[in-house]
Amino acid sequence: MTQTDIWRLNATDLTALTRSGELSALEVTQNAVARMHQANPDLNAVVEDLSAEALERARELDAAVAGGAPAGPLHGVPVTIKINVDQKGHATSNGVVALKDVIAPDDAPVVRNLQNAGAIVIGRTNTPEFSFRADTDNPLHGRTHNPWGRHISPGGSSGGAGAGVMAGIGALAHGNDIGGSLRFPAAANGAVTVKPGLGRVPAWNPSQQAERGILAQSMSVQGLITRSAADLHLSMPSLIAADTRDPFHVSMPWRGEALDDPIKVAFTKNTFGYALHPEVDKALDTARDALVDAGYLVEEIDPPDVFECGRSGYRALMGEVLTLMQNDIKAAGSETIREIFDVYFQEFPPIVETDLIRMLAKRSHYAREWSLFMEDYALVLSPFLPQPFFKPDRDTEGAEGVHEVLGCTVYSYAMNFLGLPAACVPARLADLSSGPQPINVQIAARRWREDMAVDAAAAIEARVGQMCLPLWEKMDT
Repeated sequence: MTQTDIWRLNATDLTALTRSGELSALEVTQNAVARMHQANPDLNAVVEDLSAEALERARELDAAVAGGAPAGPLHGVPVTIKINVDQKGHATSNGVVALKDVIAPDDAPVVRNLQNAGAIVIGRTNTPEFSFRADTDNPLHGRTHNPWGRHISPGGSSGGAGAGVMAGIGALAHGNDIGGSLRFPAAANGAVTVKPGLGRVPAWNPSQQAERGILAQSMSVQGLITRSAADLHLSMPSLIAADTRDPFHVSMPWRGEALDDPIKVAFTKNTFGYALHPEVDKALDTARDALVDAGYLVEEIDPPDVFECGRSGYRALMGEVLTLMQNDIKAAGSETIREIFDVYFQEFPPIVETDLIRMLAKRSHYAREWSLFMEDYALVLSPFLPQPFFKPDRDTEGAEGVHEVLGCTVYSYAMNFLGLPAACVPARLADLSSGPQPINVQIAARRWREDMAVDAAAAIEARVGQMCLPLWEKMDT
C-alpha cells in the first residue's frame, strides 16, 4: 500500500491507522480528495465538492488529538452526505431546481453523529428529483453514472452515494431508504448496506418547513453504503447515537443479545411470478452455501406473504404522496419526474381516504405475522431483484419500465412497510452480454437486529470477496 493508495483502505483499516497515529487525518483526507477529483468527473456522483472544508477539519482533528483529545471511533474517515439531508451551510436541494437555495441552518442528526465520531465530509452526493426514483438523474446536477459502466443504472435514490463509495470516493457513504434507496444503489454498484429498522437512526432536517407524512416518517430511514460488511459494524454504532430532535428514536445498543446456535435462516427464491434470472439464482445458491458453511441452519421456506404486504405498503405510500406531495411535484418537478409519478400511480394505485386509514391499521397485522415467523427464523435470505440490475432511465419507459424497476421489487419496500432491517450484499459477479454486473441478495432480520443481518452479509462477503476489487481492476484498465 503506497501513500497514494490510502483511498483503497476500508474504514475499518483506516481507523486502525488513524487512531494509532500511523496516518494523520490530513494525510487520509488529502488522498481521499485526490481520488475524488480523479474518479468523480466520469461519474458525477459527488455534486458538491467540500475539499476545502474537509482539509480544514482534518487539520483541526489532528491538532485536537495532538493536544490530548481522544480520537473518535471514525477518526479521519472520509465520508459523503446525500444532498437530501441537512448539512449546515449547504443546500438541501433534493435534486430539485426550485430547492437549490434552501440552505441548511444546522446539521441533521446523521451528519452530526458522523462528525462527532471523527468522520470528515468530503462531498455531497447526487439524488433524483424528490429522491423518488431507483435511478439517479435530475435537471439540477445531471446524471450519475455507474462505475461498472453505462450499461447499468447507478440505482437510486442514493445513486451518487453508491457509485461514489464503490469508485473509492470516501470510505463511507450516507444514504436513506423509503422503498429501497440504500439497497438499490448497493445492488447496482456491488456495495454492502443495511437498511435500518424503524426508529433505529435519528432523523430530522432542520430546514424542513413541515413534518413529513406518517408513512414517510415510518418507512424512511437513514443509513450507510460501504464496500465491506465490517465497515457497517464499525460505523453504525456512531450513526445510531441518540438525538433528542427525533422524538421517536429508539436508543438501543448496536449489538443485541447472542442467540443460541445454530441461527435459523429462512431461504426463499419465490419471485411471485416474475422470472428469476439464472445469474440471480446462482447468487442465491452461493449466499445460501456461504451461510451454511458459516454455521447457519438454512431451510428453504417462504416467509409470510411479502407480495401482498409490499404492494399494499407501497400503494399506501403512493396515497400519502398523492395527498401531500402531488402539488409540489407538479409545481417544481421536471416533465420527466411528473410523467414517472403518473406511471407510479398506475403501477401502485394509491390507497386514499378511509381505505388509507384502514391500511395503516393493517400494517400491524403484517408486522405481527413477520414477528411471529421470525421467532423461529431470525433471518430471511431472499432475492433483492429477480433480474440483474436495469439500465439507466428504464423507469422513463412507461408502464413496462416502471414495472421492471419497482413492480417486481416487493422484497425491498415490504421491509420499509414492516419497519424491519434488511442488508443487501453482493453474492456474484455476472458476466453478461452487456458487461460485468454485480448481483446482490437481501437478508432481512428480526426487529432491532441489524447486527445479525450484517453478520450474515459478512459471511457471504467472506465467500464472494469485496466487489470493489474487480471493479478497481476494471477501472484501471
